[in-house]
Amino acid sequence: MATTPGSGLTVVAVDLGASSGRVMLGEVCPSAVEPVRLHEVHRFGNEPVQLTERGLAHAGGTGLHWNLTGLFAEILVGLRKAGTEAVRLGLPAPSSIGIDSWAVDYGLLDADGALLATPYCYRDPRTAAGVAQVHAAVDPLQLYAVNGLQFLPFNTLYQLAADQHSAHWPAARTMLLLPDLLGYWLTGSIGAEVTNASTTGLLDVTTGQWAADLADTLAIPLTMLPPLRHPGETLGPLLPHVVEATGLPPATTVTAVGSHDTASAVVAVPAVSRNVAYIASGTWSLVGVELDRPVLTEAGRAANFTNEGGVDGRIRYLRNVMGLWLLSESLRTWERTGSPTDLDRILAAAAEVPAGGPVVDPDDARFLPPGDMPSRIEDACAEAGLTPPADRPGLVRCILDSLAAAYARTVDDAARLTGIEVEAVHVVGGGSLNPLLCRLTAEATGLPVLAGPVEATALGNVLVQARALGAVAGGLEDLRGLLRVTPLTSYLPT
Repeated sequence: MATTPGSGLTVVAVDLGASSGRVMLGEVCPSAVEPVRLHEVHRFGNEPVQLTERGLAHAGGTGLHWNLTGLFAEILVGLRKAGTEAVRLGLPAPSSIGIDSWAVDYGLLDADGALLATPYCYRDPRTAAGVAQVHAAVDPLQLYAVNGLQFLPFNTLYQLAADQHSAHWPAARTMLLLPDLLGYWLTGSIGAEVTNASTTGLLDVTTGQWAADLADTLAIPLTMLPPLRHPGETLGPLLPHVVEATGLPPATTVTAVGSHDTASAVVAVPAVSRNVAYIASGTWSLVGVELDRPVLTEAGRAANFTNEGGVDGRIRYLRNVMGLWLLSESLRTWERTGSPTDLDRILAAAAEVPAGGPVVDPDDARFLPPGDMPSRIEDACAEAGLTPPADRPGLVRCILDSLAAAYARTVDDAARLTGIEVEAVHVVGGGSLNPLLCRLTAEATGLPVLAGPVEATALGNVLVQARALGAVAGGLEDLRGLLRVTPLTSYLPT
């Protein structure tokens, strides 16, 4: 459903994070004072479920799984609320829906298109065997030459290697990453959006196509990898039962966006120059720069930098840093022990903790699984010969100091590996609302930090849909220009 350039429209952004999801109604009118407006209509939790009974064959066995059917039910609720909110605000009915989420996790479909098993969460430890299996077949240097990816033990190709030993593998015919799977449930259309496909380890970063030889070497049938689609392409209209469940018009379509949430977030980095670094700060922190071409040097591989696909064929050259997971999991630990802590109060207390306290490596593998994060941080300090934090504000300050130090190392590495003279750091996402983290990042990097927008992922999602529908035009810089009406919060190094 196209619209005349310059007129307004509404779309829906479904933004799924590894700890929560939300559905946003996006209002786009380029001639307005505020060209893009978001209305949050539904928010819901998202935590993986630990399954322990081996009798749950339908769930894929024991381990940490996503409640994907529950997420889909919440999305349907959100879509109905989006339609209702559009009516309440006197806006046109949503024309399109875009879905983004975290990367690497997937579902396997059988020959009839049915989901074979509840998708695993990337934090499940089963992938260790998959890493050994892949590296026995393909040297890591060769892998990097093909896919350009940072080594992360949960990348999709390692998960698929582990899945090859499962009972349901022989029946698997199609692998769909989670946004593609949810889009399939909405429309019946099968495909793989390319920015998220770039995180699987099975996409050739140079050609932008599935790496057929690599898949063959790893005994992954090429037919299991669906046709690639690009941001802005239409999946199709909603299935009749989805129309009935949501109340949306039958003509409502699902549009591919940067379905890797960071790809959508980077669309909404309101930079005026390419000489900037970005930090998409949430459960994970994705720290890097935007390039036109991949960097596949040995120095980049040694520095564990990744070349992931961006919207309009850009490359997100970045490194994953563990992120605010350390903080959120610490808060959950304290809540589970019956002594919850208010986030705003503990951040204020952490800001009063003197500088110079302990700093740990946030990418230490011990921090990846759910569990008692404070004890793990204290153990990491002790093992490094550092005095562990004495109290909760000290532990939170340790987390934020450690993240800021990791950000600074990564920005320095990105500049060294690409030759970009980084002039400023843009922080988008939830971390942009954390003034202590932003201040510490400015001090650690020695660069100005520009914080905002907090809803970068949803904004990028909405803008790509709006462009596909003809409501806005131009390249990424033009889309970013629509967001510069909103002031950013600046933090200067001292």
